[in-house]
Amino acid sequence: MLPEQWIKIQDICDKLSKVTYENLTKIIRLESTGSSTAAQKLDDSFQNDVDAWMGGGTCFSMTWHLYQVFRDMGLSPHLVMGHKRKERNIHCALILPDENPLPLQFGVETVPCSNSEFRTSKSEFLFDPGYLIFDPLPIPLPPPQGTGEAFFPLVPNSVRLVRPDASSMELWTGGAGGPMKLRFEYPVEGVSVEEFKQHWNESFYREMMTYPVLNRLDREKGVQYYYQKGNLVTRDRNGSRIEKIEKSAQIETLSRVFDLKPELIERALVILNK
Repeated sequence: MLPEQWIKIQDICDKLSKVTYENLTKIIRLESTGSSTAAQKLDDSFQNDVDAWMGGGTCFSMTWHLYQVFRDMGLSPHLVMGHKRKERNIHCALILPDENPLPLQFGVETVPCSNSEFRTSKSEFLFDPGYLIFDPLPIPLPPPQGTGEAFFPLVPNSVRLVRPDASSMELWTGGAGGPMKLRFEYPVEGVSVEEFKQHWNESFYREMMTYPVLNRLDREKGVQYYYQKGNLVTRDRNGSRIEKIEKSAQIETLSRVFDLKPELIERALVILNK
């Protein structure tokens, strides 16, 4: 990419990092329309301006937004699906080829935290906003062309990309000196827009749509907030702590921590409690 393209990409990722990952708007849209196809068409991520994005979204919303913006820039991103153990196509991300490679000395200046030593003349970058990774990560080359691994000391969760072979990639994360854990496996060939939207439709009926899931990263402070099944996890460079949120304090706490409107939270909870 050209220097001005990297600057724009960095700005796009920074804006997207302020969007809360949440399934509440997804729950509301499904209940309002009665079908995943109709609910998907209401998704605010179809607007290319993140400032006009009224709600948050899950990995599909965030990834689709990036896909549209990069296409509008004249770039050629491709959509990839993530598998977890026996669960297939439960996550998604983007791979963006570097079609106009910069001299490697530009790497640190224009792609913070991306470890420029992993860049090559034919670099590809992973964008995984649905897992709260808002830095473009250079994808390592598989053996024998490369080492097959790249480590990124992001805060609060470090990331390791592993290429067992040319067709696949693994995402490992860990924090505060703890062990790295395998999160997702990605076939790097990617999927078509039609297949991506099919998996997006199927995601409306997964088990995680039966309770609130919220995730937010404060990049400036290096703090992640994660809520699921009544527990709020706060993670920073020193480790994680868990707090049980009582139902009486649920709406106020989630609104404050995740920067969401109380009425949005209340509406989703009413639907879930039916």
